[in-house]
Amino acid sequence: MPALLDDPEPMTRDHLASQIKNVFFTEALFDAMPDVVFFVKDREGRYIVVNQTLVDRSGVKYKQALLGSTAAEVFPSSLAVSYEAQDQLVLSGETELRDQLELHLYPDRDPGWCLTQKIALFDKKNNIIGLTGISRDLAMPDQRHPVYHRIAAAVRHLHSHYGEAIHMADLAQITALSVAQIERYFQKIFSLTPRQMIIKIRLDAASSMLADPAKNITDIAAACGYQDHSAFSRVFKSTVGMTPSEYRLVLLNKAD
Repeated sequence: MPALLDDPEPMTRDHLASQIKNVFFTEALFDAMPDVVFFVKDREGRYIVVNQTLVDRSGVKYKQALLGSTAAEVFPSSLAVSYEAQDQLVLSGETELRDQLELHLYPDRDPGWCLTQKIALFDKKNNIIGLTGISRDLAMPDQRHPVYHRIAAAVRHLHSHYGEAIHMADLAQITALSVAQIERYFQKIFSLTPRQMIIKIRLDAASSMLADPAKNITDIAAACGYQDHSAFSRVFKSTVGMTPSEYRLVLLNKAD
C-alpha cells in the first residue's frame, strides 16, 4: 500500500492574492450570468472592469466601449445622477449599498427590478481606491417553498391595499405567522423585505398611471399610498433614478 502524502500547507487568502495571476478572474464568471450586472470603478467613478450583461444593457457592442467611461457618459442623465450619488457615498467611506431596490430602464426593453450592492475597494494602506458592485435581477418567486401560499396571501393583500397604510400586524394576522417569520420568508421566497415589496408594488402601479398624461402626479401619489407629492417623488427618484415627471417623459418619448 503506497504511503500517504502529508497534507500540503493550507493556502491563506493573502498567499492566494499574492500568487494569483488575474485578480479579476471573477469577470469571466459574471459574464456567464445574464441576470447580474457586475462592475469595478476607480475613484473617479470610471469603469475599470465590466461584465457582458452590463455591456448588453448599456447599448454598446464591446466592453472596451465602456472602460474608462463614467455613468454620466453611458446612461441618461436622469439615471446617471442617481448612480453617481450612490458611488460618492460608497467612495467617501460613509456607507455600503446593500440590497438597494432599483428599477432599471434598459434600451429597447421594459423596465426591470433589481437589487444593487456596492462596496468600497481598499489598497494595502486602507485607502479607498475604487468600488465594486453588482445589480441582480429579481427572480421569480419560489412557489415550492412550504409557506409560499401563506406569504402569497400577504402579497395579495399588499396588491389590494397599496393605496392605504400597510401594517405588519395585518400581514401577521393574514398569514398566521410572526412578524419575524414574515420578514424571513419574504427574503427566502422573493429576495425582498416586506417594505421593499410594498415599494415595488406601489411604484409598479405608479409607473402604469404615469403613462397617462391626463393623470395628475399629486393624485397618483395619493392613489399609491403616499401622503404628499414630495414623499412620493423622493421614494420614486431614489428607487427609479429619476423623478416621476422625468419618468413620464421617458414613457411618452418611448410611445412616440
